[in-house]
Amino acid sequence: MNRNLANRIAVTTLWVSAMTTVAMLVGIIGFVVVNGIGALSLEFIFTWPRGVNMEGGIWPTITNTLYVTALAMLIVTPVGVLAAVYLAEYAVEGRVVRAIRFAADSLASVPSIVMGLFGLALFVEAFHIGFSMISAAMALSFLMLPIVMRATEEAIRAVPRYIRWGSYGLGATKWQTVSKVVLPAAAPRILTGLILATGRAVGETAVVVYTMGQDISQAVWPWQSGRPMTVHLYMLAMEGINLKAAYGTALLLMLLILAFNLTARWIVRRSRRFAE
Repeated sequence: MNRNLANRIAVTTLWVSAMTTVAMLVGIIGFVVVNGIGALSLEFIFTWPRGVNMEGGIWPTITNTLYVTALAMLIVTPVGVLAAVYLAEYAVEGRVVRAIRFAADSLASVPSIVMGLFGLALFVEAFHIGFSMISAAMALSFLMLPIVMRATEEAIRAVPRYIRWGSYGLGATKWQTVSKVVLPAAAPRILTGLILATGRAVGETAVVVYTMGQDISQAVWPWQSGRPMTVHLYMLAMEGINLKAAYGTALLLMLLILAFNLTARWIVRRSRRFAE
């Protein structure tokens, strides 16, 4: 086989693989849009479910989803970012650092249903918190932590060394350099990691169904229970209660994640513009 033929085969294989990925994504999105677009309306978004067949809207599930995700982000962001700063800037390579990285990588591979059972046993039962927003948020933070840690560490390591040297040359301390120079320079990539973690949290079902509960209610305080969009979608689809509302919920969930990503991209562009 000559080199030109081998090159064409390789390029064709790569192109087919890329197009297959795009086709799968377009197919999934198209299926959800076609089946769910008819359910979307202001009434569907801003009213409460009613009746045995869950007619009406899904407003409390939307607010509960945003609520528990925000709580989980408040918990995981300082822990994940500070842990990554320690690994990237302060820790000396050795057994302890390797053990921390191994633990974080292992945590990322734990199935979500196992994490849900762990949250049920620890937060709901052992700590007697019960089915609540805070129980679900703490369980979700375990799933989000390795994503935030890895993305933040890689973002910090990607900051050029000469930026640190310039800060040290001006008399800054290690912490001043990290907090005032390194972290702002790494902020766009850190934000990307937070977006990925948020997407993981918004789309989780197993964790929240074991820790958050299934009540159709609007949670006001962190210790109150509620039903997020993913659990509502699961119950509508699996029990065959209202498939039209299930598809509408799925479409709205996709749009919500898209809004998160577009907002984050806008923030990244703004931060880069100010940095320049």
